[in-house]
Amino acid sequence: MRSLHCRDAGFDCEGVIRAKSDEEVLNQAAQHAKEVHGVEATPEMQKDLQALIREE
Repeated sequence: MRSLHCRDAGFDCEGVIRAKSDEEVLNQAAQHAKEVHGVEATPEMQKDLQALIREE
């Protein structure tokens, strides 16, 4: 299982996104960023986020 902690991306948020693949994590992260933080996930942001994804 792959995971991304929203706090690691610089947000004051306890959100944790978990999925089977990095691609799924990034898709969910983009949706979370838009819905919760009002931020559009740019290609540059997704590249930065990918570096923060880890194995659980």
